Amino acid sequence: MDNIEIIREEATKLLDSDNSGHGMDHVNRVTCIAEKIAKREKANIELVSSIALLHDVDDYKLFGMECAKKLLNTNNILNKTKFSKKEKDIIINSVKTIGYSKRLEGIIPQTIEAKIVSDADMIDAMGAIGLLRSYQYNISHNNQFFDKDIFPNLNVGAKAYKNQKNGTVVNHLFEKILKLKDLMLTESGKQEAIKKYNFVVDFLREYFYEVEALEWIDFLNKYVGDNNEEQRLIFDKK
Repeated sequence: MDNIEIIREEATKLLDSDNSGHGMDHVNRVTCIAEKIAKREKANIELVSSIALLHDVDDYKLFGMECAKKLLNTNNILNKTKFSKKEKDIIINSVKTIGYSKRLEGIIPQTIEAKIVSDADMIDAMGAIGLLRSYQYNISHNNQFFDKDIFPNLNVGAKAYKNQKNGTVVNHLFEKILKLKDLMLTESGKQEAIKKYNFVVDFLREYFYEVEALEWIDFLNKYVGDNNEEQRLIFDKK
């Protein structure tokens, strides 16, 4: 087997039974998105594919903080491949930077391969599939879809995010998913994220209308308006 086949097989053993939205269906989608972006950005596709396939095999939500810190599964899998030490180091250092919680800690991918996988991972959290994944994850943790009386905390820090257990699907969309488009690191990622962002906004607006949560429509409109104004100011400074 080649390196990618080995990594995919080993990752599947670890993630195939996951039902929280971080299983191999997610990993395979992220890999596919990343490979498409890699072609546009002229990056090393083998490294991009490897990073994408490995980006969740040490996820703290699935395997605990110790495994996540030491990347135990990533290292074990790479030791079964024929990658050089330099290539393994690139992959390991890239995997260390992937994930929303890492961005909350101020950790930003530096290589083009890591940036591509970071964008692909976040893109898969948005749009129609992202909505289903948010639902799947929260329901697996016995969280409600929506509570009209509990508004989101828009300033969740890294520690609070990692320790967060209670919440709703709708609040998760505000607290994380709608923020992802501003974290894209490649031009291809930015373009795709805008489309998916608009889809989530349209879904929320329709949902609030149907459940007659008018105060939440106002909240959404202010959120989108503030977000667009912030982006306009950034654009004007360029």
